[in-house]
Amino acid sequence: MHIESPAFESHQTIPQKYTCQGENLSPPLAFRDIPNGSKSLVLIMDDPDAPSGTFDHWLVWDISPAAAQLAEDVKLPKQGLNGFRKKGYGGPCPPPGKPHRYFFKLYALDVKINLPEGSTKSQVEEAMKGHILGKAELVGVYQRH
Repeated sequence: MHIESPAFESHQTIPQKYTCQGENLSPPLAFRDIPNGSKSLVLIMDDPDAPSGTFDHWLVWDISPAAAQLAEDVKLPKQGLNGFRKKGYGGPCPPPGKPHRYFFKLYALDVKINLPEGSTKSQVEEAMKGHILGKAELVGVYQRH
């Protein structure tokens, strides 16, 4: 299972367009080699380098396993609360200083988790337990000047 973006290479800089210093759009993503038997995909984007602990930037679930990609600035129905306390995508916005890593984690599940929009990461992770068929990860980097 793989996740990648045409906007940036793994472990490379996320373009400013996708950050709080730019247009704050979600980046385009592409998926491949989704495991057979997958009923849904979950995408979690977070920043483990945030000063107060891991900061959630994007949480989406019940994505169709047939989806080979998510377009730039995609609007999806099943989105959770991010660390900005908003539903949907919130781009990288680290304090000035050192670069932060942003993990785009894609999970293939053998079920749909059917949580209400606005659910939290812990609720989604709890619903995923015992249902993960595969995982892929893309890491982007961003440093605010």
